[in-house]
Amino acid sequence: MSATPQKRYSQTQLKELLYLALETETSGLKVYKTALSCAQDDDLKREWQECLEQTQTHQQVLLNVFAELGLNPDVPSPGREVVAHIGEALITALIMAKTNDSAEAAQWVASECVGLTETKAQQNWQLIGHLAEHGLGAETAVLKTAFSLVDSKARHHSQTCVRELWLQALGITAALPASEEVKKVETASGAARAESRRDALLQPNH
Repeated sequence: MSATPQKRYSQTQLKELLYLALETETSGLKVYKTALSCAQDDDLKREWQECLEQTQTHQQVLLNVFAELGLNPDVPSPGREVVAHIGEALITALIMAKTNDSAEAAQWVASECVGLTETKAQQNWQLIGHLAEHGLGAETAVLKTAFSLVDSKARHHSQTCVRELWLQALGITAALPASEEVKKVETASGAARAESRRDALLQPNH
């Protein structure tokens, strides 16, 4: 299969992507901090604390990109406002759960909110990575450097965390952190094997 040809992308949309990415990381910091106040499981607390620190790093990486490209990080945009609004909505949901639900329910809601935040952040960095690899222009080298500083596996935990918390709520022993993360699985086949081993470990509560 031939390599994707390099091309010059829309500067307007590139800037919009960077603004969305920065807002996602900024909102993510707030979501993680609030989610940590809902976490009951010690392993989950440690994991979210690590993700909070990674998000701080990612935010700083993006701020460096803005500085090198001569962009103002405080400029608003329609898409950025939407991302900020979603972030505030997630925080509102966390506060509601913490106030009105049980501690276990609040932890579950927190895991859901963290997962939504991480999904958007992963998408942003995948797009930035694509531009870094296939783009033309002065910004390409800056994006390559930024992408190389981001751990692409850092945020692959939340879906399995949500699964484990659901199992816990259903009366099945949960494995937190999930076995996929403990084994640092990086491939689909490896994840399947870890899942099989995990199922052998877990038994319903009687």
